Amino acid sequence: MRLFFILAICAVIICGSLVSCGGEKQNYLQGTFEAHRVWVSSKVPGRLQSVSVEVGDSVFAEQELAVLSSPEIEAKKEQVQGALKAAESQSAKAKAGARKEEISALHSLYLRAQESADLSKSTYKRVQELYDGGVLPLQKRDEAFTAMTTSQGSADAAKQQYEMALSGAREEDKQAAAALVLQAKGAQAEINSYIKETVLRSPINGEIASKNAEQGELVGSGMPVFSVIDRSKQWAIFNIREDLLGDFSKGTLIRVWIPALKLSADLEIYHIAPLGDFAVWRSSKETGGFDLKTFEVRARPTSQIENLRPGMSVLLPVKNGG
Repeated sequence: MRLFFILAICAVIICGSLVSCGGEKQNYLQGTFEAHRVWVSSKVPGRLQSVSVEVGDSVFAEQELAVLSSPEIEAKKEQVQGALKAAESQSAKAKAGARKEEISALHSLYLRAQESADLSKSTYKRVQELYDGGVLPLQKRDEAFTAMTTSQGSADAAKQQYEMALSGAREEDKQAAAALVLQAKGAQAEINSYIKETVLRSPINGEIASKNAEQGELVGSGMPVFSVIDRSKQWAIFNIREDLLGDFSKGTLIRVWIPALKLSADLEIYHIAPLGDFAVWRSSKETGGFDLKTFEVRARPTSQIENLRPGMSVLLPVKNGG
């Protein structure tokens, strides 16, 4: 009986060896799953005042992740607000023109100047008559004439001042004042955009994959603070030697094995591109005359795979050498 069992075991081993030798060897190409990742950073530097999420948390688009504190931006905001108020006041003054009290005062000055000019004109007429009668010398007549013309010039100037006050500021002054308002509003919009950047928000629905700063730390401009991954957009990456590339093309469906999930899944190839010149698997002597380059092949699942995570390995069966 004991001899029988030994002979049976030997027979099984021999049969297995024959089947193995006669069958085709199964090889695999190993790849890795990747996911759509977005880095969240700020345009402005500041100190992390508060952090609302941790690594692994699920977030939605526009959800607040953290708030930066920047006293410099707050100070700049006050300066811009003051400049805007000053520009608006200047523009309002240019549009409104002179006040009623100013116009009334200029009108009174004009009337008094005109009365003085009329009096000088009358005086000159009398002096001219006396000069014509030989009573007064030429010097007196010239003095009266000069006084008349001077008084009339003062009256004309007072009239122009009064009319200018009535018509208000010049159109050029109004346009200049309006331009200052636009400039101040532009500065206000700029500072408001900086203030908006002090609140870090998630740009997509996803999961916090990494956090590079903690509350109280300084964050530089453009520094990535969080990374958010979208697990609904994942793909597998394979590095395939070009002598195996004939079985793969864009749109081809491939059947793969995911060891971590212990299941098979269908993927569709959507991207094929050569890697750098350093990615050579075999030398020219081994291949008989040329170097075999390596290509990056990307394939996405044809349907949602539950519990699939970036970084998981994926195995692709191939018929010949790996």
